[in-house]
Amino acid sequence: MDPQSSSQPTSFGGFDWPGPAELDRRLDEEIGRAERHGTPLSCLLVVVENLDELAREHGGELREQTLVYIAGALMRELRRFDRVGMPTEHELLVILPGADSPRAEMVARRVLDRLQAIKVEARGSRRPLRVSVGLAAWRAESDPKAMIARARAATARLNGAGAEAPAPGAVEQEGTAKPAPLAPPSQAPVSQSGWDPPAGRA
Repeated sequence: MDPQSSSQPTSFGGFDWPGPAELDRRLDEEIGRAERHGTPLSCLLVVVENLDELAREHGGELREQTLVYIAGALMRELRRFDRVGMPTEHELLVILPGADSPRAEMVARRVLDRLQAIKVEARGSRRPLRVSVGLAAWRAESDPKAMIARARAATARLNGAGAEAPAPGAVEQEGTAKPAPLAPPSQAPVSQSGWDPPAGRA
């Protein structure tokens, strides 16, 4: 089921994946809480770039199996009150209440390491996942759609056509680049949008 075509959660493999309408509602609730209490809020957009390719080559069942692997990996890195949903068929949105940009960046890097370690078994071969993560921090003027759009724009910068690969371990901010395709997981870049760099970082 395409999450964009329904407001109902997509369910398989023991996981319920809220679609766009429910994600907007939940993110709006968290934005309201952040405004009332003056607490930080961030979200990660995880894009599995070769998910559609795997489905075309090996069928929809492998696609769903891959998403179940991804869900299990994500849950090991998240807190019980973090929220995960599917705004589109190849994206996962992670809502991180109370997480400022440095905390969200740490989570993003752990998520990248874990997801890039996954190898999908398909017809006797093991295929790695190609994953990008965009990070957006809440701003006072943000609404849910704007916040998701900024996280999506961050992942788009990582995959910009003709962009030069960043240095190992780089954290991409405004105006950046595509990760080296064979970089080890610990060196994968994270693209960020709308945050204040922590002390000591240029």
